[in-house]
Amino acid sequence: MVTLTPTQDKYLPYVLAVALFMQILDATILNTSLPQMAQALGESPLKMQWAVISYALTLAIFIPLSGFLADKYGTRQVFLSAIIIFCIGSLLCAASPTLDFLIASRVIQAIGGAMMTPVARLILVKSYPRNKLLTVMNFAVIPALVAPLVGPILGGYIVQYASWHWIFLINIPMGIAGFVMGKKLVPALFEDTKRLDWTGFLLFAAAACGFTLAVEFGSQTGHGLYGLLFGLSASLLIGAYIWHAKRQSASLFPLALFDVRTFRIGITGNLFTRLGISAVPFLLPLLLQVVFEYSPSKAGWLLAPIAVGAIGIKPFVSKIIQRYSYRKVLIYNTSVMGSLILVLTQFNDASQWLWFIPILTIMGACNSLQFSAMNTITIGDLQGAQTSSGNSLMAVNQQLAISFGIAFGAAILNLLRERIQMDTLTAFQTTFFVMGVLTILSAMVFMRLKPEDGRGLY
Repeated sequence: MVTLTPTQDKYLPYVLAVALFMQILDATILNTSLPQMAQALGESPLKMQWAVISYALTLAIFIPLSGFLADKYGTRQVFLSAIIIFCIGSLLCAASPTLDFLIASRVIQAIGGAMMTPVARLILVKSYPRNKLLTVMNFAVIPALVAPLVGPILGGYIVQYASWHWIFLINIPMGIAGFVMGKKLVPALFEDTKRLDWTGFLLFAAAACGFTLAVEFGSQTGHGLYGLLFGLSASLLIGAYIWHAKRQSASLFPLALFDVRTFRIGITGNLFTRLGISAVPFLLPLLLQVVFEYSPSKAGWLLAPIAVGAIGIKPFVSKIIQRYSYRKVLIYNTSVMGSLILVLTQFNDASQWLWFIPILTIMGACNSLQFSAMNTITIGDLQGAQTSSGNSLMAVNQQLAISFGIAFGAAILNLLRERIQMDTLTAFQTTFFVMGVLTILSAMVFMRLKPEDGRGLY
């Protein structure tokens, strides 16, 4: 355990707080801004999903490198470099003249983000004793609750009264503050590093990209063959990774993790549940602005109840799980979330906005309960070195589910509009129906849990 100065001991959690706020604000502020960005870039608002997917997919690919780089080159140097890369990516995003340039800039931005938050969290874990860690972490993650509330509203007002470029430029002053704080507060921690499984990393990264491209091309008229080829290639790459991991003593993600039953169920449930619900924050602002012609600021305010519900239920999550067990909570809560997505199919008029508020508030509460329960049960039974690799794989899995979910939702929407020639409102409603049914079906994964699973985590 590193010895911190009194100043570091008091203020080091603020470093993670700033990093978290920057990254989550950047992810949530974009959703209400996409229609105006599309107009400025000469694109259809319904074709902007890659501005979001590219970021989440890059995070998923590069998160496994963060711990290795921090151990080898030192936590301070990697964290400060991550902030610089994130800010450079933000400047390039603001300067983007085309969608392709924006996507490339988002990839650069995400490379910084993939190192920034995980390394900041690692710094706290290595710097504080276990009896102080919960208090420190709880304080540091407050921005993770606030940013989703502020992001959509701020994004709406920025594009309505200023310009979409400021969506990315506001990262610069926060990045400067994080860099100054990091330079003064972050200790330079090193660890003995094993050789990184570069072969496993490349196989995993290529497979993740392949599956995402398979969904994207599969939904485009005349590109179905490309979608099939990408899907087959990705499947072969996953098979190659499994073959490789069985023969590698220190693989990127050890297959032994899947011998732990609760991890296997949790990671699978995490993926399929998030597939259904990850598209909602992307699709809903588009529905409100493109179909119902809401202003960006009004669309942002109507998304705020999701964050309000998530914050409001936080103090009760542990009590609910203790009262009903992980199995019951995950089965019933997943079904409720899917049902709420189905309710979104009933909105067909701009005047119904008041009904959005209770529905989205409950949805936000269910999301928060779901994520807390899934994350805890997934890594709760891991021991020793498995905990670190399992936690890393869970974080990667979450980002992959976001990118797959948005790609899948956008693919269905474009498929319905372009091939089946549905009107835009009906295409949105049908897409929400598919995502809702998929979420309800994902509850079946959690039926494999036992009533006593997770009791030791209370």
